[in-house]
Formats: sequence, structure tokens, C-alpha cells
Amino acid sequence: MFGPGDEEAIRQVMADQETAWDRGDIPGFMEGYAPDVCFVSDRGTTCGREQVTANYQRRYPDKAAMGDLEFSVGEVIAAGGDHAWCTGGWKLHRESDTLSGGFSLLWQRQGDAWRIIRDHTH
Repeated sequence: MFGPGDEEAIRQVMADQETAWDRGDIPGFMEGYAPDVCFVSDRGTTCGREQVTANYQRRYPDKAAMGDLEFSVGEVIAAGGDHAWCTGGWKLHRESDTLSGGFSLLWQRQGDAWRIIRDHTH
């Protein structure tokens, strides 16, 4: 059953992802994703954590390109006992520019952890 502790756990995974990103650690950032994640954006759909990781590493080859990530989590809504939807926004502050957009994430409880199984980022 989805409870208040589950929302806190999901928000903590996202906080951990921000921390990993800000230190330039893409593999650490990817720990929040399930092995069979699908990432959907205006560039298309990529499935599998290894493939999504490779895309991030190509697009953000170093710490300067990665900048400082900021999530603003809008809501976390139960979608059954072992699934949840999370929506919000993101900003990527870099020395030369700031990028921003939104996201919808489908989460799944996997064992005692929550992992992203679908990521629609725009």
C-alpha cells in the first residue's frame, strides 16, 4: 500500500539524484532509474538504463556541461500500491546558460526501493 513514507522516499531519490548530478556523477544519478526504464523526450524514446546513461554521457560530457541541477517536485500521486506519478520542473544552471523544462515520472517500488520506470522530460 502506498503511504506517506513512500512519497518521502521518492522525494529522497530525487534529492540524491540532484546531489549526484551536481558532483558530475552520471552513474550515481542513474541509480534512481530502473534497469528497464524508458526515457521519452523531444529527441525520441530510449529504453534501458545502459542506453539512457550513454545518452546522458554524450550530452553532458563533463562537469561544466552538467552544471547545477535543480528539481522542483510538484506532486507525487499514488497509482496503485507499488506505483506513483511524480510531476515537476527542472533547471540546469550552467556558467553560459540556464536550461529548464518539466517532467512526468512513473515510479515503481522494486523491493524496498523506488525506481523510475518511465521518464517523460520536456
